[in-house]
Amino acid sequence: MKMLMCREATRLMSKRLDAPLGLQEKMTLRFHLAMCGACRQCNKQFQLMHEAGSLVEAHARVASFDADSDSR
Repeated sequence: MKMLMCREATRLMSKRLDAPLGLQEKMTLRFHLAMCGACRQCNKQFQLMHEAGSLVEAHARVASFDADSDSR
């Protein structure tokens, strides 16, 4: 298994938020994260931003639904 450079690891972390990774990409990223503390921290930050974005999006949908309901 080829060791990833951090730049490629962050690209895979970002890609994983949009679509599932292939088996080789997943295993390679997992191996890199096991060895690289900086990328583990980056991965946590990506996850946190993704979760926060999902919450904001869900809140906006609820607010839009409420506004639509009030105007009827």
